[in-house]
Amino acid sequence: MIGARALLHSLVGADVDVCFMNPGTSEMHFVSALDSVPDMRGVLALFEGVATGAADGYARIAGRPAAVLLHLGPGLANGLANLHNARRARSPVLVVVGGHATGHVRYDSPLQSDIEALARTVSGWVHTCGSPRDLPQDAMRAVAAARGGQIATLVLPADVSWTDGALPAPPRPAVRPAAAGHERIKTAADLLPSGVPAIVLLGGNALTERGLRAASRVSAATGARLLAETFPARMERGAGLPLVDRLAYLAEHAEAQLAGTEHLILAGARSPVSFFAYPGRASDLVPGGCPVSVLAEPDEDAAATLELLADEVAEGIAPILAEAAPAGLEPGPLTPVSLARAIAASLPENAIISDEANTAGAAIPAALARAPRHSLLTLTGGAIGQGLPVATGAAIAAPDRPVLALEADGSALYTIQALWTQAREQLNVTTVLLNNAAYAILRMELGRTAAGAAGERAARMLDLSGPTPDFTEISTGLGVPAVRVTTADELDAELRRGYAEPGPHLIEAIVSRPAR
Repeated sequence: MIGARALLHSLVGADVDVCFMNPGTSEMHFVSALDSVPDMRGVLALFEGVATGAADGYARIAGRPAAVLLHLGPGLANGLANLHNARRARSPVLVVVGGHATGHVRYDSPLQSDIEALARTVSGWVHTCGSPRDLPQDAMRAVAAARGGQIATLVLPADVSWTDGALPAPPRPAVRPAAAGHERIKTAADLLPSGVPAIVLLGGNALTERGLRAASRVSAATGARLLAETFPARMERGAGLPLVDRLAYLAEHAEAQLAGTEHLILAGARSPVSFFAYPGRASDLVPGGCPVSVLAEPDEDAAATLELLADEVAEGIAPILAEAAPAGLEPGPLTPVSLARAIAASLPENAIISDEANTAGAAIPAALARAPRHSLLTLTGGAIGQGLPVATGAAIAAPDRPVLALEADGSALYTIQALWTQAREQLNVTTVLLNNAAYAILRMELGRTAAGAAGERAARMLDLSGPTPDFTEISTGLGVPAVRVTTADELDAELRRGYAEPGPHLIEAIVSRPAR
């Protein structure tokens, strides 16, 4: 069979059966092969950044790769920001980039570029296929690489796609992450009961239910404090689970959380650093003189490692679980606090939350701590425009779970086209669009970087008014019904309606506009 058809058969056989795409001419044989391989679900996105972000969201919830199909170097370039976020999340994503036919490359036609060079900025595995016979095996190598928690990019020349001579290839055996070695577990087991003020910083699958329960047992037995990394790829939260705060985004707040720590133990997380450099502040957030030890690396099974550690230091000790505490509504115009309470009060059980609320959502994590249990997906790499695409992919991975997207207005405008895909696929995504008509986080950072007060010209670069985008009109135009709310009572009512009705909904929440 032709290469494209053998590729799709091989991917489906390896349990990669969803492909988010924004294809072009070089990918037409891949698109055509969807008719002959109906087990592969193709999902069209209007922008490559939506396709790559959706593949990330799918992988975080499904725990297995989705494919994403992109058109040549420019198509890949349009998707790089959300592939950067996926790389930071260690999401398994298979990127197939169509290339010019092999004999056409030498003519340097307008869309010719160095695809592999672009791919290497985000990919742990990159390969250009040379023949239809090799394509299925190359694809299985790519899937195996992706399953290791990285972006795997396979460049598919058009002639390899359309030429006969390919046969489907069987999947390669999956390699599961292993727990850390006994020596590191013993080191932590010897240290923690010693009374030295210690923090265990949790990341990766330490933030699953297994990892959190084991970490809570360790904390209860030894007095060690627990913190989660600032932007986890996925974190289980809510009533019935251990309550673990996240390390703060602002460096000065993170320093306050870590103050007094005499030993920092990393369980699936990286040693904390500030997101940006600031005049007169250190980039390394670890307190001076505090040793850092690694219990489990990010590519190891941190949850299993914590269970082994708990067996050593906390035998017979139960985890401390958060009790449900229903949130009460705060009447009146929406503020960050009343908005957070309304979101917590209406949240259904087993929801998925894609959180890119940014500054207007500062009160949401605390409000959700004792809300019904949910899975939280955050902005892992800091490249904004992730929230709506990740929610889209998550909804396809878990069609039986309600998905809530908390989206800041500035970030939404990067990938607002995701709403069209949600409408087309009739996904159960409820979006709360937090509209304060500003890049509020940049107004805050202007002062923190000591760049000086914003004059009239500078302030205009941080403002989204004049005109203010009308998100209800934009959403309706893309096929998603939308309403605007200004009070907590209105938000609560519209959230409950959105969860109860099938298909996507958008709620534009007008929150207090920050002072200039």
